Amino acid sequence: MNDQTLSVQEWHKKQAVHNFNSTWDLIEKEERTTADDLLMIHMAHASRFHWGEIGTPIEFARGEWQISRVYALTGMAESALYHAKHCLEICTDNRIGDFDLAFAYEAIARAYHTANDRIQYERYLEKAEQAADDIDKMEDRDYFLSELESIK
Repeated sequence: MNDQTLSVQEWHKKQAVHNFNSTWDLIEKEERTTADDLLMIHMAHASRFHWGEIGTPIEFARGEWQISRVYALTGMAESALYHAKHCLEICTDNRIGDFDLAFAYEAIARAYHTANDRIQYERYLEKAEQAADDIDKMEDRDYFLSELESIK
């Protein structure tokens, strides 16, 4: 199926998924260049835009989380915190818990870590650890805890 035979919704979903996955590839890249960092920022925003057109609050929260992660990785603490707080707001406003709520707290902790705000970092790290207890699937909890360890 090529792009010309896709509905508008299918096209937005294809773009959202592609940009999310491509952003994730750059997040995991060990030695990113400045050009990679800029591309990663643009792709994370592109993914969130496309989900905003056709997605649900779960995709909105995950998109905001990814944008926050990208900004934390590139040392832009203020932008990381902005998107992390928006991720948490989406989760709380829509009663989204489990994995996504834990990652919202992780994103805020990571943003404060990037900003060198130890007090707020520790506050949200504790909230993230508490939220991990409510992740139903053991493999999701283990994955989350491994990601949380990466900022300690």
